[in-house]
Amino acid sequence: MISATQMRPGMVIKFNNELYSIFSVNHRTPGNLRGFVQAKMRSLRSGSMIEHRFSSEDRVERALLEEHEMEYLYDDGEYFYFMNTENYEQMHLTKEILGDAISYLIPQLHVNVEFYDGKPISVELPATVDMTVVETEPGLKGATVSNVTKPAKLETGLVVQVPPFINQGEKIRVNTAEGTYQERA
Repeated sequence: MISATQMRPGMVIKFNNELYSIFSVNHRTPGNLRGFVQAKMRSLRSGSMIEHRFSSEDRVERALLEEHEMEYLYDDGEYFYFMNTENYEQMHLTKEILGDAISYLIPQLHVNVEFYDGKPISVELPATVDMTVVETEPGLKGATVSNVTKPAKLETGLVVQVPPFINQGEKIRVNTAEGTYQERA
């Protein structure tokens, strides 16, 4: 148990028998009133955001998570299969656990899977992923970097906006946090 004033963004806590990831924390002490901590949290089960006001004296339970590095292997339409890089055990995860991460999963991609009580609860992607463009309009000759973009469909079905000089079959680097084009890979 930790004090509510010790909560930090990124921390995972158990609140109302559910796991929440702390998004932002604001500690306030208004005038001669008691201090409080305003916390914005994301439910790891549903993905919804809530705000809660904790008293400065409140105690919250910090969830102890195990993190394992795993390599993405393949999917069979229903499950996504991963291999633990330390002991080579294989396991499968569902779309509900992976969420938006599905759009970035390419074979041999290393991800960190977080476990709580032996059950996987979330997947942490690398900052960028190199992916192949499978479909886009033909590139323009002499096109230079500008604010003009065109849609490009990548190998996982994800569509990102790319500069006009990117052609079909090229590898590009995609930012996984924002789903945006970074550079040629």
